[in-house]
Amino acid sequence: MNIYGIDTLDLHDILAIANDPSQATLNDEARARIVKSQNNVRQIVESDRTVYGINTGFGPLCDVKISDEETAQLQYNLIISHAVGVGKPIDKKLTKLMIIAKIHALSKGFSGVSLEVIERLALMLDKDIIPVVPEQGSVGASGDLAPLAHMVLPLLGLGKVWENGAVVETLPVLKKHGLEPLKLGPKEGLGLINGTQFILAHAIFGLEKMEYLLDLADMTAAMSLEAYRGSKSPFKKELHEIRPFAGSKKVAARMLRFLKNSENMEAHEFCDRVQDPYSMRCVPQVHGASRNAFEHLLQLTEIELNSVTDNPIILSAEESISGGNFHGQLLAMPLDYATLAAAELGNISDRRSYLLLEGKYGLPKLLVESSGLNSGYMIPQYTGAALVTENKTLCFPASADSVPTSLGQEDHVSMGSISGRKFNQVLDNLVNILSIELMFAAQGLEFRRPAKCSKIIEENFDLIRSEVPKLENDRLIGEDMLKIADMIRARKFNVAV
Repeated sequence: MNIYGIDTLDLHDILAIANDPSQATLNDEARARIVKSQNNVRQIVESDRTVYGINTGFGPLCDVKISDEETAQLQYNLIISHAVGVGKPIDKKLTKLMIIAKIHALSKGFSGVSLEVIERLALMLDKDIIPVVPEQGSVGASGDLAPLAHMVLPLLGLGKVWENGAVVETLPVLKKHGLEPLKLGPKEGLGLINGTQFILAHAIFGLEKMEYLLDLADMTAAMSLEAYRGSKSPFKKELHEIRPFAGSKKVAARMLRFLKNSENMEAHEFCDRVQDPYSMRCVPQVHGASRNAFEHLLQLTEIELNSVTDNPIILSAEESISGGNFHGQLLAMPLDYATLAAAELGNISDRRSYLLLEGKYGLPKLLVESSGLNSGYMIPQYTGAALVTENKTLCFPASADSVPTSLGQEDHVSMGSISGRKFNQVLDNLVNILSIELMFAAQGLEFRRPAKCSKIIEENFDLIRSEVPKLENDRLIGEDMLKIADMIRARKFNVAV
């Protein structure tokens, strides 16, 4: 059981909570912090001191003083005026991750948001009342204002939520559960929509995908090497100890384990081929670089997950700080780096696929014996090339751009929300790129029989063949690709060695 606001959550903790909200709760210590922070805000209001976001307007209106009587209306207006996102709704799981991250941050006791509001967010998770959040509209500084505003509209009885896969109005759903809309107090609206939870959720969502795809890419490369009958000597430990990057060392060791006791590899141990093309020989260096990027993003994401990112920060009844913890640059830059890393996994995969089609070293051209009448696997590589190129176009770093907003008050922004969205687009394309390579590699192995591969490669080969038979003559191979992609998304391949 994880305690909101108290425990340090990691990637797998928050994913577990998203799957089962009962995995996290508030305890007495967390509740005490929340109540103390709310009382600090009340004392600030009573003191009549001017504090940004509590008794002033927002952004360029920070110099406009708001009376005590107008405080509730100020917070309500803040939410409804900022809910201006556009585009398709994000995945429901992404919204759950946003809510969990927001509860965790608010529960640390520096935001002045009431226990009632935080408990309502937790209740929404428990009862699966998940807001509909559009994908576009955040510039990733001042927090993810637009998407977070959409996320909290249901607290006010506004906006839309998911129900049985459909988008419905919030108020009737609240009534079904016997819930009334809440009335926000001082600082609460600002505390709810200031923060990086949209960027953070996309980082977490992508890291979960990439963690598996990194392992799958190694296995896929090993299957391709088996089909190509390449050399395993570039994976020897001695080579990587003298250039000891953590990622490349890990990949090299994994490749050797994937190829262990392979009759197929031993069958050409003394062949006259001097060396393989880079996409086979340099798997540790390329996949390893992507692993290093993954580890960097993971480290920074877990720091952000356990941080307070709204504004102002309430340290006490006497001290509040209007700072910049909401600025998304700290995640935007590593997200852009990880996007490039994910794209490179697809780039090198497509090159291996191409090698298997060339008709060298005992493999037939286009991986079919009767090419000419049959196109064989010619055209799936076109699809792979298109996806690889699309990924390249998505590698422009969003964090390199900034468009001033809020009449210049917010004159440098991170665009980290775009970084997060692109990261996930590239990973989704990578699934299809790897499905093509796996389809080619399995076909290539058909021409290496009766020699057997390693046990784990044979196991994964059999998995493919359970849905996709050997290609003898042209058929709807597009459906074969989709079946393998579905296997990847369902994590059916054994990638653990």
